[in-house]
Amino acid sequence: MDILLLQLGILLFLIGLLTGFVIPKLANPRMGLASHLEGVLNGIFLVALGLLWQRLNLSNIWLVITFWLAIYGTFANWLATLLAAFWGAGVLMPIAAMGRQGSSRQEGVIRFLLFSLSVSMIAVCVIGIVGLRAG
Repeated sequence: MDILLLQLGILLFLIGLLTGFVIPKLANPRMGLASHLEGVLNGIFLVALGLLWQRLNLSNIWLVITFWLAIYGTFANWLATLLAAFWGAGVLMPIAAMGRQGSSRQEGVIRFLLFSLSVSMIAVCVIGIVGLRAG
């Protein structure tokens, strides 16, 4: 799983870089910048997690849970901000949204992604801390 985390981290980093090219074309370029940064930073997080992976003292089931939560949380973070930029939405991100608001369906998708990825990433961090302390 550590190699896959490294590969997916570099992939997300690349996606974040490529997102930078479309920023001027988006309905909200400032939110596009947020998406670009989320892709790059979350890609780095996955690489760091991949490098730490062998040091985690967790059962196989907890490693699998942590892996999938990390993949979901990092990619959903990039996607939520990209969709908000594309749609000109993002009420839950008022600084980057700059007062823009999408349809109720669009805002619902973004809200779901933001809340679920937040829970996922907090869980990854807590599990990671426990896994490192146990070793």
